[in-house]
Parts: sequence; structure tokens; C-alpha cells
Amino acid sequence: MFVKKGDKVKVITGKDKGKEGVVLSALPKKDKVVVEGVNKVKKHQKPSQANPNGGIVEMEAAIHVSNVMVLDKNGVAGRVGYKMDGDKKVRYNKKSGEVLD
Repeated sequence: MFVKKGDKVKVITGKDKGKEGVVLSALPKKDKVVVEGVNKVKKHQKPSQANPNGGIVEMEAAIHVSNVMVLDKNGVAGRVGYKMDGDKKVRYNKKSGEVLD
């Protein structure tokens, strides 16, 4: 999977197209990512010890990794490639050539 937790990404398709956010978690087995402020859903919460009133909570749901593009430090969205930097494998933005790691 080309996206890691903490990467800044841009949504390229769907209802939140054009939005940018930070990856909160990556789910490689499902090929999905949770992005901050994107794909907001309302979840009904049952009363519990931590939240005695319960209620409706708004949270981010996962979106498919193919619907996002990684941004580099300059904010350029591009595909991710891999190359060897000495003896270390690093990710880089194919459009700008900038190293992401």
C-alpha cells in the first residue's frame, strides 16, 4: 500500500472530491484509509460508562485507497513510486520527483 499514517492526501473522486487531509489510519488488508475531515458519517452511540447520555456522534469512515493521491511538501499531488536511496528503499512523488519519506 502506497499510503501511510500521517501522509497528507487529496481525494480525487467521490462526494468529497478535492478535499485534503491527513491519513489517520491505514487499513492495508481492506485497501482503505481513514482521512481526517473526509467521508463524515453519523454513528448512533449507545449509553456507556464513558458516555452516559449516548447520542449521535459524527466520525470519519474509511475510503478506498485508490480514491486518494499523496501530496508532497509543496502540495503537489502525484503517484507514488519507489527507488533505492543508497541501501534504503524510499517512496517518491513521480510528478515532482520529491522524496516522501
